Amino acid sequence: MKKRTFLNTVLVGSVIAGFGLPTLAEVPFDGPTDGPTAAEGKSIVVLAGDLKNGGILGVTNGVEEAAAVIGWDVRVLDGGGSIQGRTAAIGQAMALQPDGIIINGFDAVEQQAALEGVVDAGIPMVAWHSGPKIGCDAPGGIFANVSTDAMQVSEVAAEWAMEDGGDNVGVVIFTDSTYQIAIDKADRIQETIEAMGGTVLEYVDTPIADTSSRMGPLTTSLLQKYGASWTHALAINDLYFDFMGPALASAGIKGDGAPLAGSAGDGSEAAFQRIRSAQYQAITVAEPLNLQGWQLVDELNRAVQGEPCSGYVTSPALVTQEGLSKLGDNNQFDPDSPYRAAYSAIWGK
Repeated sequence: MKKRTFLNTVLVGSVIAGFGLPTLAEVPFDGPTDGPTAAEGKSIVVLAGDLKNGGILGVTNGVEEAAAVIGWDVRVLDGGGSIQGRTAAIGQAMALQPDGIIINGFDAVEQQAALEGVVDAGIPMVAWHSGPKIGCDAPGGIFANVSTDAMQVSEVAAEWAMEDGGDNVGVVIFTDSTYQIAIDKADRIQETIEAMGGTVLEYVDTPIADTSSRMGPLTTSLLQKYGASWTHALAINDLYFDFMGPALASAGIKGDGAPLAGSAGDGSEAAFQRIRSAQYQAITVAEPLNLQGWQLVDELNRAVQGEPCSGYVTSPALVTQEGLSKLGDNNQFDPDSPYRAAYSAIWGK
């Protein structure tokens, strides 16, 4: 793989040649311009995989904001980060008999049996990060699976590490095999690092739901095992780094010292704050979570009316400390585009 020039900024909007991510600028909305007007009086349920996950929470907030505009009632059910919790949430949703369901942040394959009941009941479903296939007609009866291009996100995070570390990059990758998309992202990170001449010291499969209890001891063990050879930590989600800092601090490592952390998603508020203050995380490749919440409502409005899905795929942004300094105190990647007005116009609101 050819090494590409790293751009130390927050990237939002139109694509930069050679790097595939957008520049910091006010940009037009690149999503749909037409579609069905609002279906009136609908009630929907958001099945959140785990509201402790900043990406899931950000998307949920966007759904609630958009639903208020389109005029729908929303009920949010939290799966609590466990398979059993998500199964129970689907059962609760079915009892509510909603007009539509949003799967937010868990793999549809994991809940295949429960979701077959939703399909049999004829309840339209849209999803955020429900599996590796993004866009229209995702597996499991899902009308649209909203996401950025996960492989692009992984490549950008890996390329950052290579550009930052020079000739002696030693990476530990964190993923969670509960989710196929997490495996795919981690595999692409590893492929990119190795293709560019870096070293993957270890590929760690640890449940994202257990990061609060596992990441401290795991970090200490990895430091003892690899020492200074461990230059960068890359993960498929920011949540892994919520609990790494204390172990690094106990080892005498300063906030801007190695191993530097970079995340291939999703751009949580906590990650933005760590990057801003140089506390054990240098970058995240963020998704436009609030915009994706609006897109989910729009896709569901299309589904309940028997219209085709939009096929829109949002663009990610590489977030660094330098770029954050240009955004003031905002700890969320929210594209400077008129997406709210665009969706409101489509809905006739």
